[in-house]
Amino acid sequence: MDPPRRYLRPLRQDIFDATRGYLSRREALLAPSASRSDGALRRWDRKAGDIRAPYSRDADRIIHTRAYSRYIDKTQVFYLVRNDHITHRVIHVQLVSKIARTIARSLRLNEDLIEAIALGHDIGHIPYGHFGEMCLSELSEEHRIGRFLHNVQSVRFLDTIENCDLTLQVLDGILSHNGESMDSRISPEACLDFPAFDRKVKSIVQGRKRWAPGTLEGCVVKFADTIAYIGRDLQDAVEVNLLAGMEEIPERCREVLGGTNGEIINTLITDLLENSDAGSSGYISYSREVEDALAALREFSRRTIYENPKLTAEREKIRLMYRTLFARFYRDLEEGRESSPVYGGFLSTDWIAKEYKETAPHAMIVRDFLAGMTDRYFEARYREAVLPRTIDGKFP
Repeated sequence: MDPPRRYLRPLRQDIFDATRGYLSRREALLAPSASRSDGALRRWDRKAGDIRAPYSRDADRIIHTRAYSRYIDKTQVFYLVRNDHITHRVIHVQLVSKIARTIARSLRLNEDLIEAIALGHDIGHIPYGHFGEMCLSELSEEHRIGRFLHNVQSVRFLDTIENCDLTLQVLDGILSHNGESMDSRISPEACLDFPAFDRKVKSIVQGRKRWAPGTLEGCVVKFADTIAYIGRDLQDAVEVNLLAGMEEIPERCREVLGGTNGEIINTLITDLLENSDAGSSGYISYSREVEDALAALREFSRRTIYENPKLTAEREKIRLMYRTLFARFYRDLEEGRESSPVYGGFLSTDWIAKEYKETAPHAMIVRDFLAGMTDRYFEARYREAVLPRTIDGKFP
């Protein structure tokens, strides 16, 4: 497969040299375990000059994808809630980026790499959050295309479907970001080339339980993911009346971590900076006291928020919605019904990579189409699929 062609207007050489010289001097100040531009690897080896450092270029490419634009209407935790002040996926991604770059600046890590990983890390999240992920994974396994995992899907959108030609280091950080796993100390596990990365993706889909990012910057984003959501989810739970107030947080957690989202963020960042090492050994770590308090706070959130009956009451309806739309779009592809949204809204668009269109099986296309939907678009397609139209072609 040939790389996509792009036209780059050349910059005047003296400006180009001065800018690249500044970037080189800045990178010379990075910590021993930091990632540097000269180590960036792409699937395609482009020789054309670019004023940006490689990881900064990746961040720009991610922002300009169609998948990134759909962050705006993807829920974080509280789906089926109409409240403009709760966290949507786009806010969470910005919080992760900001928190991770704050940590990186103190540890002298590569902020460009941090930003690119953070901006792309949740692109694979789907309608109705983690429960939607479970529903789509069930369907994917039934159609023998493997488990569905949002971190793997983030890589698929950027590397296969939209073919952004991102660096290995960014893709690996996105793949390995999951803040849902309980990690108190992480050291990077080297991922040296794309064949190794592809094997890592495969092993994760097949059920490998634990894995670490290939860079220290990826480790930082993994921790920042948790820091961004753990207190914010509690704050949002108060906003939607699942909690009476932040004072419901267990007393031991409040004593160690703080009693507000801001205090929790500050404590976790400060503790990381005091217990991590960006030298030749390279690791990111919490203290034991903070680790224990954070584990307790996670368990409290699981019981009072994520498994709260008010939040889970409509799950079987959501599962039915997924099954209905999967069956509908799969049938549309099998029968070649080009009026279907799976064609006009996905497969026939010019932003989908040509090789993907030519080689992806129908079940995979349907999975990827559903995974890319916002909650609102998903609901609209479901109404369209199950409700009869009036004689003037509208829905009642």
